[in-house]
Amino acid sequence: MIATAARSPLPPLAGRVAIVTGSTSGIGLGIARALAEAGADIVINGLGDADAIAAVRSELAAYGGTIAWNGANLLDPQGAVALVTETIGVFGRVDILVNNAGIQHVSPIETFSAERWDAIIALNLSAAFHTIRTAFAAMKEQGFGRIINVASAHALVASPFKSAYVAAKHGVLGLTKTVALEGAEQGVTCNAICPGYVWTPLVENQIADTARARGIDREAVIRDVLLAAQPNKRFATVEEIGALALFLCGPGGASITGAALPVDGGWTAH
Repeated sequence: MIATAARSPLPPLAGRVAIVTGSTSGIGLGIARALAEAGADIVINGLGDADAIAAVRSELAAYGGTIAWNGANLLDPQGAVALVTETIGVFGRVDILVNNAGIQHVSPIETFSAERWDAIIALNLSAAFHTIRTAFAAMKEQGFGRIINVASAHALVASPFKSAYVAAKHGVLGLTKTVALEGAEQGVTCNAICPGYVWTPLVENQIADTARARGIDREAVIRDVLLAAQPNKRFATVEEIGALALFLCGPGGASITGAALPVDGGWTAH
């Protein structure tokens, strides 16, 4: 008998090219990290100074893939289009598109500024439309595409004082379902991940501010304010969101499309 050395299997996303918007920190970075670890080449996009972005690229490149950064301003429709066309120009393809970038503003509707409304709709909803529209034909032609829209529990339920955000996220879910139907026969899936509160630096900063504003301690802020609607009383982690995104991009996610997938500790089970 001739002994042969065992061959290491290729990472599951080897050869795939992914765009992840809003991926220099938080949920987007968690997703980019999961996809990079699985072997994908990644185009990250988001805010940050040059040193911080270089550090993210270096971290992700350690998994062995090619990591690029595109600083497109997704508030501008042409920026969203350019993000996709430039990725295809450099890599020759785009297999995975994760629309994660978003902003929030909290205000009663009677004092909610029109400028804030327009910006939230532009980034949270319209940017996803423009990136999907630009990538879709190429995905259908190659017979493979994975589109993931990071929505929110607010794609499924509402909260007061978040009119623009809730409207945008409900719109993202409708967009997700429509795109799923249009790509179903060509191997292109489209799903929405709907997180509740996720542990990120942004949330950490909110805790101290909220504690001071309400005159309560850190634990009370977490339990009675931030996680009041989440029955499991814990934050999801960016690693959990990344793991779900990775599953949707792999073989196991091939028949999951048009779905709203809550990662909210039971929030929307009420």
